[in-house]
Amino acid sequence: MMDLYLPMFVMFAIVAVIAAVMFLGGQFIGPKKPTPEKMLPYECGNDTEGARGTKLSVKFYLTAILFVVFDIEVVFMYPWATLFKGLGWAGFFSMLAFIVALLVALAYCWKKGALEWES
Repeated sequence: MMDLYLPMFVMFAIVAVIAAVMFLGGQFIGPKKPTPEKMLPYECGNDTEGARGTKLSVKFYLTAILFVVFDIEVVFMYPWATLFKGLGWAGFFSMLAFIVALLVALAYCWKKGALEWES
């Protein structure tokens, strides 16, 4: 059993050592010349505007959660699509029920206005 997993663990160990050497090398060997301009918050090449503690709209969080939900839907669909022929009708109807539940959730979010950014 160990013969099967030993190469994978050796590869993980080598990758961890290389990542640690690069991180620590940059931390200890790299040049450090902080200036007041370098210590300012950086945002897309522009000076930041407004208060730092500005809260984002709830719509932003709803959009992010909806993205995650439908992204996970696709993650579940890929294995199902690769095993589609072997799953038979039971697999087809279970995925159909999953998609219907997601469509109902999408219709509910659409009705509640969660997909409307401007309002």
